[in-house]
Amino acid sequence: MVVVKRITVIGTGYLGAVHAACMASLGYEVLGMDVNSEKIAALAAGRTPFFEPGLDELVAEQVSSGRLRFTDSFADVAAFGGDERGQTVHFLCVNTPQRKGEYAADTAYIESAIDNLAPLFDVPALIVGKSTVPAGTAARLTTRLRDLSPAGEAMRLAWNPEFLQEGRAIEDTLRPDRLVIGVADEQSEQDLREVYKPLTEAGVPLQVTSLATSELVKSAANAFLSTKISFINAMAEVCEAAGADVMQLSQALSLDPRIGGRFLVPGLGFGGGCLPKDIRAFMARAGELGADQALAFLKEVDAINMRRRARTIDLAREQCDGSFLGKRIAVWGAAFKPDTDDVRDSPALNVAASILLQGAQVTVYDPKANDTAAKTFPTLHYADSALEAAQGANVILHLTEWREFRALDPHAVAEVVAEKRVLDGRNALDPDLWRNAGFTYRALGRP
Repeated sequence: MVVVKRITVIGTGYLGAVHAACMASLGYEVLGMDVNSEKIAALAAGRTPFFEPGLDELVAEQVSSGRLRFTDSFADVAAFGGDERGQTVHFLCVNTPQRKGEYAADTAYIESAIDNLAPLFDVPALIVGKSTVPAGTAARLTTRLRDLSPAGEAMRLAWNPEFLQEGRAIEDTLRPDRLVIGVADEQSEQDLREVYKPLTEAGVPLQVTSLATSELVKSAANAFLSTKISFINAMAEVCEAAGADVMQLSQALSLDPRIGGRFLVPGLGFGGGCLPKDIRAFMARAGELGADQALAFLKEVDAINMRRRARTIDLAREQCDGSFLGKRIAVWGAAFKPDTDDVRDSPALNVAASILLQGAQVTVYDPKANDTAAKTFPTLHYADSALEAAQGANVILHLTEWREFRALDPHAVAEVVAEKRVLDGRNALDPDLWRNAGFTYRALGRP
């Protein structure tokens, strides 16, 4: 049996950097590759260009060990091939953003990676996609790979979708809930079983599927999670109309073992670089396949999610006596979720920017995402602490549920604000604590 000892990772963004460092920690020799030379230089020095708990330390440790190296050359990837020490497996971890002006996924980056790599392989190799792609992409890329490579039909392509949650990506890579590998031949299955042997021996379940099924698993998982989040936010709309409390409703539903409590927390809704674009791409691909009616419900899932942002702005305006003009608004949170500095499609920043356009002075504070937020929304003001952001505020908006905000003493906050008003967009603060400190407390879906 061929033993896999070397791994390459093409694309060192969030997914690629995590995968490369974790594979090195399992004992593999790993070469990470990216066309962004600045990113490669930072990683080679043991620094990641984004925040993920524990990743800086893991990258630095693996670089120091010699197991993890980086390059900006496709030729280096091809040269990092199998030899007497064992076979190399090549992972594609490039971005697949939403196509501009459309719902569909843009697979240009992954196609470019194939176009650059394939001509360099004159011996058989296994390339494994991890990026989230529309169903049918792997089959199309297999033809492209074999047409462009001197090795021809001997080139193999498999798919191994990722299920990372930002903020716990290392845990999700080294101790995942499951591994899914989509393959078209027995050798690819054997190679990937060998790669993940340290995980499966530790009890991680591995499911082997067809290529198309593996692509659908990630899309379906994100569609389900998005639906669950939007469901409880739809219930928040009903609770507001009925004078009910959505948090009590959520807690009651969570006790039902058929439903469970994960992702059943009402609030401002989901954002980030995955869920919004992935459900839209899923809808687009279903339409291309003639199955658009099967996913028609996702349009309402998306619409509910976006309505949460508008409702938050409306509630904030009510707290400002009907107008934002001349008001000072403190926004706690900029990242789309805690434990990351990712501000892609961040509901918090979307709300902050919208309020700014309506005449308010908006000051944002996030424990990790201030710098990334300032690059995207430079017209907002940014503070170095939650209390600094709240200085002189007429309303505080709690929009990203960092632990730091839950740990704040409302009495200390009361000493710096102009008016004691807080809007909890994540239903994460303790209403009694804030009300006992004299604050008017409002939250989505609660009386």
